[in-house]
Amino acid sequence: MSDRPTILVVEDEQRQRDTLVRHLTRDGFDVVDAASGEAAFEELGKRTFQGLVTDLRLPGASGIDVVRRAHEYDEQLPAIVMTAFASVDTAVDALRAGAHDYILKPLFFEELSRKLRRGIEHRELMRENTRLRSALREVGDGAPSFVGDTPAAHRVVDWIKRASKIDSIVLITGETGTGKEIIARSIHEHGPHAKEPMLTVNVAALPENMVESELFGHEKGAFTGAQRQRDGILRAAGRGTVFLDEIGELPLDLQAKLLRALEAREVLPIGSDRPVSFEARIVCATHRDLRKLIADDKFREDLYYRLNVVQIDSPPLRERRDDIPGLAKHIIGKLAGRRGVEAPVIEPDAIRALCAYRWPGNVRELSNVLERAMIFADDGVIEASHLPVEIDGTDSSPSLELRDAVADFERRHIAKVLRQCDGNREQAASKLGLSPATLYRRLDRLDLKGDKAEGVRE
Repeated sequence: MSDRPTILVVEDEQRQRDTLVRHLTRDGFDVVDAASGEAAFEELGKRTFQGLVTDLRLPGASGIDVVRRAHEYDEQLPAIVMTAFASVDTAVDALRAGAHDYILKPLFFEELSRKLRRGIEHRELMRENTRLRSALREVGDGAPSFVGDTPAAHRVVDWIKRASKIDSIVLITGETGTGKEIIARSIHEHGPHAKEPMLTVNVAALPENMVESELFGHEKGAFTGAQRQRDGILRAAGRGTVFLDEIGELPLDLQAKLLRALEAREVLPIGSDRPVSFEARIVCATHRDLRKLIADDKFREDLYYRLNVVQIDSPPLRERRDDIPGLAKHIIGKLAGRRGVEAPVIEPDAIRALCAYRWPGNVRELSNVLERAMIFADDGVIEASHLPVEIDGTDSSPSLELRDAVADFERRHIAKVLRQCDGNREQAASKLGLSPATLYRRLDRLDLKGDKAEGVRE
């Protein structure tokens, strides 16, 4: 967007028109004025505008006609209708014609400028989202997207495009929160069997004694609680996709069984003596360094090579900072759409703060921060002050809030117990007096999944 957006002002009363031109010019706009609807039509045909301000009642063609003609050239052009005859019908007519907003006479010029700038920012947001979608290089329309326009993002998108055309196993690596599941879903939804289901198993979230049944299925009565036969996720997906998240957490004995299943394309349900074939494609993801796990005898080398047919590395957000402005606007657009509200505008100071932060939680953390900021954006503008202090830079001291101190103690204590149990989550849960599922949820909330607990000290 230009530093001085070009605005078309349509007003038949000369004194009011001159006042509008003077104010808007002083407020940073380049202004073209017209005294009638027909004159406005001529100007619209001559050049491109970033905004339109028009009186409702004009000689000849009305302000509504001007808005409609303007949207024939640019359907996203923000148009503000001025009227001295306020009524519900007037407002409805203006908005139905495509006006961005309307304003009552006598005018408050600061309000007019603010509405114009907000409308122009919204128009740029829509265009930015369109550009970001095109950056997927036609990976697909309407599907989950790995958004970005940096070389690192382009490499991921290119691999999504290639992997979606084949049925080879895909291994997605990258830090927590970088969008590994989005990559997996994009691969599935652009593959030849997109109409089949994509079923997800977070290996780290399941108790070890349930993983085998979840993957391979079981026969009725195979163990206590097995009241009916279960196909298992590899068979239930049909010709679709099975996404095995946090594959690095798979117990060693099940790694051998998974390897056999992948080699033979068949599974042996618990309690059965007859293997059953499956057709699903496999996509795996991990934030762990599998080679390090292999060196520590925690992951089978032969399974690693079987899974690593196609590897896609999801880069951390700090390595693609140039994507942050567009990604932030994309996330805000999605959040606003989900709530059915207009997307707020992000102030330049807030964008600079977002770009300067290191984002240890990556895109997931960015999304959470923006969702929080939207709560405080009462006037439709996200400012740097709406961001957490560690991001906006206003306070570098540790938090003294009680809840933060409690969370810090909880994090350190759970990490200590996990180390004492050599990472065995079920044993740690027992010592902590928690169920395994509750412990996992706390590990996720405190960002202690995987090997991160090893870095926490008392």
